[in-house]
Amino acid sequence: QVQLVESGGGLVQPAGSLRLSCVISGINFDFYNMAWYRQAPGKQREMVARINSGGTTTYADSVRARFTISRDNLKNAAYLQMNNLKPEDTAAYYCFAENRWSPLQYWGQGTQVTVSS
Repeated sequence: QVQLVESGGGLVQPAGSLRLSCVISGINFDFYNMAWYRQAPGKQREMVARINSGGTTTYADSVRARFTISRDNLKNAAYLQMNNLKPEDTAAYYCFAENRWSPLQYWGQGTQVTVSS
């Protein structure tokens, strides 16, 4: 059974930082590209950052230079370091795993990030 367990969300003041974690079980993590998506109320889900199995990263323009995605293949984990958070970053953040060789895809349950003073 595949499980993606996210943690690290919460309430933070503007300009603050949070680190999201996603620990995955039940897959061969090395074969998966990882990404973080977010969805704010009334808006479509959007990709925030992506890291492929080789470590190449991609970011949405809105978070580039503020967010950093990383992965630890020994721990089967992906991370999203978020710095200089803004109120518009408020959303539910979802971990996403996609197999690089097949259509297999998995979503986490989401973790809420709220940026407010």
